[in-house]
Amino acid sequence: MGILSWILMGLIVGIIAKFLLPGKDPKGCIITILLGIGGAFLGGFIGSRLGWGTFTGFDFKSMLLAVGGAMILLVVFRILKK
Repeated sequence: MGILSWILMGLIVGIIAKFLLPGKDPKGCIITILLGIGGAFLGGFIGSRLGWGTFTGFDFKSMLLAVGGAMILLVVFRILKK
């Protein structure tokens, strides 16, 4: 995937993760994109370690892995922010 695809996917995944885990967070677009991109990497890493597959592009399984990773990062971010 190209860099623009990663940014677009990061934005979508970050928005979904923040929608599923509402709360007080910085609402900036940059944080949302970084959270989504990091979540895609984390979700792909965890998925590959558990044998579920990896983040490969814009398909349903990859989207679930990326959103799951972004939700994990969001929880960790909130814990560290306190």
